[in-house]
Amino acid sequence: MPVIMGTAGHIDHGKTTLIKALTGIDCDRLSEEKKRGITIELGFAFLDLGEGNRLGIVDVPGHEKFVKNMVAGAAGIDFVVLVIAADEGIMPQTREHLEICQLLGVTTGVVALTKIDMVDAEWLDMVREEVASYLEPTFLAGAPVIPVSAHTGEGLEALKDQLRVLMAEFKPRRRSDLFRLPVDRVFTMKGHGTVVTGTMVSGAISVGEDVLLYPGGAATKVRSLQSHGETVETAQAGRRTAINLHGLEVDDIRRGDVLARPGSLFPSDVWDIELTVLDSSHLPLKHRKEIHFHHGAREVLARVHLLDREDLKPGETCVCQVRFSEPLAAVYGDRVVMRSFSPLRAFAGGRVIGPVGHKVKRFSGKVELMQQLAAELPEKVVSAQLELTGPVGLTFAELLIMTNLETKGLEKILGMLGGQQKAVLFDKETRRYAGGALAASLGESLLVFLKAFHARDSMKPGVQRGELASSWGRDLPSKLFHFVVERVLKAGDVVAEQELLKLKGHKVSLASDQRKVRERILDAYVKGGSTPPNLKDVLGPLGMDFKQAAGVLKLLQEQGELVRLSGDMYYHKAVLDKIQDRIVSFFVDKKEMSAPDCKEITGLSRKYLIPILEYFDKEKLTVRVGDVRHLRKRS
Repeated sequence: MPVIMGTAGHIDHGKTTLIKALTGIDCDRLSEEKKRGITIELGFAFLDLGEGNRLGIVDVPGHEKFVKNMVAGAAGIDFVVLVIAADEGIMPQTREHLEICQLLGVTTGVVALTKIDMVDAEWLDMVREEVASYLEPTFLAGAPVIPVSAHTGEGLEALKDQLRVLMAEFKPRRRSDLFRLPVDRVFTMKGHGTVVTGTMVSGAISVGEDVLLYPGGAATKVRSLQSHGETVETAQAGRRTAINLHGLEVDDIRRGDVLARPGSLFPSDVWDIELTVLDSSHLPLKHRKEIHFHHGAREVLARVHLLDREDLKPGETCVCQVRFSEPLAAVYGDRVVMRSFSPLRAFAGGRVIGPVGHKVKRFSGKVELMQQLAAELPEKVVSAQLELTGPVGLTFAELLIMTNLETKGLEKILGMLGGQQKAVLFDKETRRYAGGALAASLGESLLVFLKAFHARDSMKPGVQRGELASSWGRDLPSKLFHFVVERVLKAGDVVAEQELLKLKGHKVSLASDQRKVRERILDAYVKGGSTPPNLKDVLGPLGMDFKQAAGVLKLLQEQGELVRLSGDMYYHKAVLDKIQDRIVSFFVDKKEMSAPDCKEITGLSRKYLIPILEYFDKEKLTVRVGDVRHLRKRS
């Protein structure tokens, strides 16, 4: 089982010397580090503890100027060795490093009381008592305190024994199968090219695979791999890993970039965070405060937006949003640390609950929903992420980073939520999901819209799909619009007549005054017979113009009572049927019919004759050939 141990502690308390005594590896590799006698950059080593147990080690700098490097190293550790020099005891970076480990979610460790060869027994006892008392309110309360001397070797075996216990008792955190390696070192290796190193936080990667550097998106390929100093074909999560990359230069890569598979991460300039201000902080965190933000090996300036208060007091926790000047890539559950400007020290931190921040207004109901993102139950997290995202929804790939679940686990939860109508798959092609409550409310909204539509224009039999999409569905993704429509159709609440949609049971109806208008218009055209009246002459006595009567006229056409030939010329359908019968009878003995022939059998003037002939052409009863017409053959 791969486990990473990290050191923490004040400058010159012997962290690097202790690691060298334990492993034989000098973590100070830079000439400046050797010249100044202090650790500046992260150092890496490993310790074989027998029975195949190899412990990865991250050695961090203790100087306050390099705390950002310490955060980068501590971000991937499983437990900590807090190093305290017996001759000095608790010092400023002892406190800050311990708090940073707490903010990063480290929950266990051991204390190495170093330089015991420089103090007498009485002093050592006093320091041990001081350390135990100081650690009482922290996650290291009751942790073993092992006195050691890197120079004489005293206590080293006892420390190794305790490290074996920690490895055996360590319960690995739940990791997704999403490959991810935050880069904390990048360098050129002669004969190999560009190499990056980091602690692989999840997933696995093999030689030859395509990968991307996030957030920039530079594409590359894995040329070779080393895990805990050994060349391997496949590297697993939880190990210190070195990856030789193809086609990239050192200048193409920044510390804090994240190596992952193409299309697996989604950088964002807004994250949702569950944030806690340390009890030791002297001041509350105010809304919109600018801070130093640490995530993995990346440090950026950011601004904190509190959503349900104006400030967050020491010891308090809330959900908030952090906004960056450039997109960053994260996964649900990642730990973050915030440092103030003056004094420059860690004062707050927490975990990412939305690596693609949601659109949330301050003091809105969505803030309460955001608090569900901090829940331990994965199904609650999935459901809340979908509801907060709204109509846009989330793809399966996006849900993986929004929940930090394994692929099979997420599929199982989505299946369960789908059965409970708490999640819906509305786009199978891209595997995009929406919240069940949203889908249900959209269905209800559609029914309300159609009800209002019918009440507003009761003479219309329904609404065209295209018109519905551009009105009610104008703010919805097209796939979600069609999903909701098909859902209400399947439920039987709405019925479709080709492209026309209407509520089940809706019938065209007229108000009493409209019924009278209908009767008067219809009566005028029945009496008009084959020489119908001008529309204006019909509407004039009714005190109406065409616009006012348009609804009734359209209904009469839809009901098959009136036929509009051209312009404002209308015929009663029964009259046209009689004229059609005469024309058909004419063709019993004749093969073609001229306009004069039609005039003779109908008795109509050219004013009516030409529109009627063109109407029958359009209806495919007749076909015009030159100046004559033939009866179209019926198939």
